[in-house]
Amino acid sequence: MAKRVLSIGECMVELSQAGQGLLRKGFAGDTFNTAWYLRASLPSDWQVDYLTGLGDDPLSDEMLAFMEKAEIGTGAIRRIAGRAPGLYLISLKDGERTFSYWRDSSAARLLADDPDHLRQSIEAADMLYFSGITLAILSPQAVDTLLSELRRAKAAGKPVAFDPNIRPRLWADKVRMLETISAGARAASLVLPSFDDEATHFGDINVNATIERYQSLGVECVVVKNGAQGATVARDGQTIFIPAVPPERLVDTTSAGDSFNGGFLARFMTGASPAEACAHGAAVASVVIGHHGALIDHALLPG
Repeated sequence: MAKRVLSIGECMVELSQAGQGLLRKGFAGDTFNTAWYLRASLPSDWQVDYLTGLGDDPLSDEMLAFMEKAEIGTGAIRRIAGRAPGLYLISLKDGERTFSYWRDSSAARLLADDPDHLRQSIEAADMLYFSGITLAILSPQAVDTLLSELRRAKAAGKPVAFDPNIRPRLWADKVRMLETISAGARAASLVLPSFDDEATHFGDINVNATIERYQSLGVECVVVKNGAQGATVARDGQTIFIPAVPPERLVDTTSAGDSFNGGFLARFMTGASPAEACAHGAAVASVVIGHHGALIDHALLPG
C-alpha cells in the first residue's frame, strides 16, 4: 500500500518574468512547491497529495488539471462556488525576487472550514506538511481547527513538518503572527525555519538560538536554512552543519527554501540520515535557483 504525504496550503496563479517585457503564467505557492519537489524526489510507492481550496472558475479547473498532470493527488481539494485562486507577480533584480499579491478572495482561505473533510484528509495521510503562510491566510477559527487536527496527528505518531515561512504582510499584527507561528511549531515534529526570517522577527542572535527556541516548543528535529551559509540540523542531541551547494548560475531564488524542503523531506522520510537528507535538499535547491520560476522540470533535478 502506497504511503501518502499531504501538503496543506495555497497554490496560486504565478506570473513570472519571461524576457522582453513578457510574463509567463504558471501555478505555484510555498506548500505546493514543496509538494512538487517531494513528488520529484520520492519513490513511486509514495503518493503526494495537496489539500487546498479552489473555486469553480476556469483558472481553478486549469490548476487542478496541472496538478493531476504532475501526479500530485487532488482528492483532498475542496471546490468552493464563487471563489477563485489567488495571483502573484514575481519581480526580479540580480536574482533576488519581490512579490506582488492579489489573494484576498482566494478559495484557499477556506481550506479548513469543513472540519470533517479536514480530519478525513489528515487521517488518510502518513505524513503532513504545512507552513506559516498556510496559517496566515486562514481565519483564527480555521487556524485552531487545523492545528488541533495536526496536534492529533502528531500525538498519533505521524510526522508533521512545518516551515514557518514568516511573511508579515499577511498578518494583522506582529504579536498574533509570532504566537501563531509558535503554535504551528508546537503541532509539528519537524520544523524547517529560515534563519533570516527568525532573526528578523523573533530576534534570534544565531542559528543555535533558533534551534533552542523550537526545541523548547517540543519539536524533535529542527533544520535551519541559512541560504548560501548552508543548513544546520539538530536532532537527538546532535547538531550537524551541511554546506550549501553553489549554483552554476543564479537566476531566480524563488522556491529555494521550498525545493530544499521537498528534497530534504523526501530523503528523510525514506530512511536517510538528517545530514544526507540536508545534502540532497541543498543539491535540489542549487539547481532550482538556476532557473526561472518556482517549479522546474523534474528531469533537471539531481537523482
